[in-house]
Amino acid sequence: MGPDVVAGYWNNQAETDHAMRGGVMHTGDVATMNEDGWFFMLDRAKDLIIVSGYKVWPRDVEDVLYEHPAVREAAVIGVPDEYRGETVKAFVSLRPGFEETTVEVLMAHCKELLSAYKYPRTLEILPEIPKTATGKFLRRELRPEQ
Repeated sequence: MGPDVVAGYWNNQAETDHAMRGGVMHTGDVATMNEDGWFFMLDRAKDLIIVSGYKVWPRDVEDVLYEHPAVREAAVIGVPDEYRGETVKAFVSLRPGFEETTVEVLMAHCKELLSAYKYPRTLEILPEIPKTATGKFLRRELRPEQ
């Protein structure tokens, strides 16, 4: 580990042991590398949604939502589903001038462009997606209480 990598989590040895295995920090980020050595971030491993055994990365669904002209922000989470185990739920905020856009319009957009297991079964329109001070989405605030 280098000098700019944390030594561990404050007062949380269990989390430190999980993240710092074999002298390497396991961030939970999922990435691919192309033939030129460039890395591309895909998503966070803990955000993976398993729908009827199929893997759904939130970013795949978010990217489709961003293709719709009304969508300003999009965040996707997995929610419990009795039949599928988990299912996809989307949250969006709308661009100014698109306030009349409906959930049904956005759902139809997703159904047209995504596989049947990937499109959101529920979608909420929010004034703003909750974020940290640095602008990252706070998915934990979107998840239902366990």
